[in-house]
Amino acid sequence: MSSEAQYDIIFAGGGTAACLIASRLADADPSLNILIVEAGPHTQDDLAHIQPARYLSHLSPASTTVNFMFASPEQELGGRQSIVPVGACVGGGSSINFMMYTRAAASDYDEWENTFKNPGWGSKDIIPLLQKTENYQVAPGKDSVHGYSGPLKVSYGGIFTNIGKDFLSVAERYDPKRGNTDDVNDFYNVNRYGRWPKWISEDGRRSDVAHHFIYDKKRDNVTLIVGHIVKRVIFDGKRAVGIEYVQNPRLHPQAASLEVITARAKRLVVVSAGAFGSPVILERSGIGSKDVLEKYGVEPLVDLPGVGENYQDHQVIFGQYLASEDSDTIDAIVRNEQPSLDTFSDEWKQTGKGLMASNALDAGIKLRFTPEELDAIGPEFKKKWEAYYASRDDCPALLIGSVSMFVGDFASAPSRKYFCIAYFLKHPSARGFVHIRSGTDPTVPAEFETGFLKPKDDLELLIYAYKRSREIARRMPCYRGEHLPGHPQFDETSSARCSGDSQPVPIDAPDIDYTEEDEKAIDAYTRKFVATTWHSLGTCAMKPREEGGVVDSKLNVYGVENLKVADLSIPPSNVAANTYSTTLGIAEKAALIIADELGITGV
Repeated sequence: MSSEAQYDIIFAGGGTAACLIASRLADADPSLNILIVEAGPHTQDDLAHIQPARYLSHLSPASTTVNFMFASPEQELGGRQSIVPVGACVGGGSSINFMMYTRAAASDYDEWENTFKNPGWGSKDIIPLLQKTENYQVAPGKDSVHGYSGPLKVSYGGIFTNIGKDFLSVAERYDPKRGNTDDVNDFYNVNRYGRWPKWISEDGRRSDVAHHFIYDKKRDNVTLIVGHIVKRVIFDGKRAVGIEYVQNPRLHPQAASLEVITARAKRLVVVSAGAFGSPVILERSGIGSKDVLEKYGVEPLVDLPGVGENYQDHQVIFGQYLASEDSDTIDAIVRNEQPSLDTFSDEWKQTGKGLMASNALDAGIKLRFTPEELDAIGPEFKKKWEAYYASRDDCPALLIGSVSMFVGDFASAPSRKYFCIAYFLKHPSARGFVHIRSGTDPTVPAEFETGFLKPKDDLELLIYAYKRSREIARRMPCYRGEHLPGHPQFDETSSARCSGDSQPVPIDAPDIDYTEEDEKAIDAYTRKFVATTWHSLGTCAMKPREEGGVVDSKLNVYGVENLKVADLSIPPSNVAANTYSTTLGIAEKAALIIADELGITGV
């Protein structure tokens, strides 16, 4: 074992939360000596990370910037294994995500505070922190809900695609009762169609934490070690005093063995490895369900059954459609097709504009439902609506939006232009888990179950969302038919059958009538295609210990000292949004908590 380096604070994980927290603390107190240990590689000035339209490159099977988490086969998915990509690079998800600027409902955070007994985590506390982080370049004068002086810039990106324009134009006429808005993310108002902002600056660059909190700072007091996996937290009694970590064999293939390196923390250890990484670090450290620990030979330090439980993820389907040749899509960029790739890249380098400065997600709606729509969705979801959504006017149940590219299995998709209508559940009832499969080897993948479609209300809403989104798609001027492998397999005699060669129908065309057999086809399709949104959370939940909690409202791990968890594993319940914004809020709050406890001012 090598000699032990000493630091004031150690972060186990170098993703979105860790980089932001460490940056805030290091700026406020230059005397702090901070270590960040990240399993993945650097991202600095890499076009795959700073050019927005290249983001799907990280989902390549050969990618070194994500870990692919394979769930156990699940009966509700026809025995299929879900695959969840997880950020594994400096900046974590912020460096590879879809850059979709979506913020939670205010009542989501109030639920954390009130239902789960976490003082200081309500919307009145978190919204100012979200404003602190952002620079809202979309429009001036929205100071009550947006920030204008933070490092992370928000804009509409380099182009408003004609597919996004088609979506809005059709939706507003097909569904006029809902109307439109110039701000789909103000925390309080939903159920209106609008143009979608992005975590992209006006000059066309990704607004990630790595480049705006770490790489842009020349600090002597932050040590960032990449390509190393944290094995466990080490303790003196029940006080966390450091970590053990090893080389990541994926980035160090010549390493002869997993030599253990130790680093000591004089003041605090913060586990910040995400919804998959944080619970397994705790379990390898002796913190978790006694049954799980003993199964894999880990001596229990704290019997904490909530570790690894409460796994949540929004569930998404990308309905795939054929687009007209004049459509603005990033398909050529995603496929690395020349000469288009160089053309778009050159435009980006010269102006910061164009399709390379886009994420292809231009328009959408956060939906709430009328009584008639609830009847159409189904009885199980209606029960959930009445119990969970009815009294929360700011809280949507479903997002539907346009995507100016093909998302799915490229092997089934000939080279051409596509678009998708994506739809995902905002607060699924499904719950899963993440647990260790080895007590000593941190490279062994976790045991993982999504829980997708076990609750009937989730399935009912996804089936309805397919039908609803298809009605918008087939009215859009860019529509040229369905991509048949990416749709339900309706009977050839069904009036609902899909076509691979079609023209748009009029706005006032009747909706498709689905028979009982058609409904079965959509059910089967949903089970085959429902997938992760890459929004995994909840596995180290911040709630009372007796209710399955892992950390308290100060992010302290129950039963030990000097150890916190700060990342997307701590939300006790889901949020009606892509999770980047919420992760930033968690990180800003964690920085304040840690600073207060350590007597640091100016964070």
